[in-house]
Amino acid sequence: MPTLKIFVGTVYGGALDVAEQVAPLFEQAGYRVTVLEQPTLTDLVDDMPDLALFCLSTTGSGDFPGDLVPFVRDLKARTPSLAALRYGLIALGDSSYGDTFCGSGRALDAILEDLGAQRLGERLEVDAMETFMADDAALPWAEAWIADQNLTV
Repeated sequence: MPTLKIFVGTVYGGALDVAEQVAPLFEQAGYRVTVLEQPTLTDLVDDMPDLALFCLSTTGSGDFPGDLVPFVRDLKARTPSLAALRYGLIALGDSSYGDTFCGSGRALDAILEDLGAQRLGERLEVDAMETFMADDAALPWAEAWIADQNLTV
């Protein structure tokens, strides 16, 4: 059974809620799903999943949530080859912050791309100014992502 790891970076729990809401969709599609709060680089590199999904919020001025900072710091420091990684990304933010809207999601996407990972489809950016419950946007996106990328096993 193929594996999906959902890497979570959250401040107030919204990104974790999204991860927990979309996980059953991937289980129904045939994946063994693991949701990782406070993920480490080892979770990604030493036991690379068949598919990864990153669910993260943005804090401060486009910054990574504190629980994801060690992962990102290690990713930048070790610069592992991620050529075998296929992933999707759900970024949560608030457009009232202007240029830093979904800043952590955009930054992580760029880092993963620089390391050779292949993003499947478009990144989802959920705007708290438009969507009160992030899973209202994430669930239809995940369903479409599974269908559009032929991810059903």
